[in-house]
Amino acid sequence: MSEFISILTHGRRLKAAIKELSVEELKEVQLKLGKIIDDRIQEEAELRQQEAERLEKIAALKAAIADAGLSPEDLMDTSSAGTSVQTKRSRSPKPAKYAYTDEHGVRKTWTGQGRMPKAIVKALAEGASLEQFLLK
Repeated sequence: MSEFISILTHGRRLKAAIKELSVEELKEVQLKLGKIIDDRIQEEAELRQQEAERLEKIAALKAAIADAGLSPEDLMDTSSAGTSVQTKRSRSPKPAKYAYTDEHGVRKTWTGQGRMPKAIVKALAEGASLEQFLLK
């Protein structure tokens, strides 16, 4: 399609592409292009009209909000609106449940969630029990 647009927008290439068309065929193409252009102008006018109507509605709503003594932030406050929008609450981290010493001799803790530390996996493979690592 870009080749077609390139030919259509370049004068000499267009002239070379249509040199085999008769005058009647050229007039027919001209009519069709004129119709397409008119349709496009009408579509753009309708879009501008719709945008103007949208902006008018926004202005009317802003005026109504101001007349009511509210601010746009008041409308965004969902705590008093009773909606079911939930905010993400941060939770406190889980307390450590197990303690172990890693391969470097550093004492560390583990909550029991997520991947089991390598030191505990190694100890369990050697016959230790998980209860040996419980914090007291």
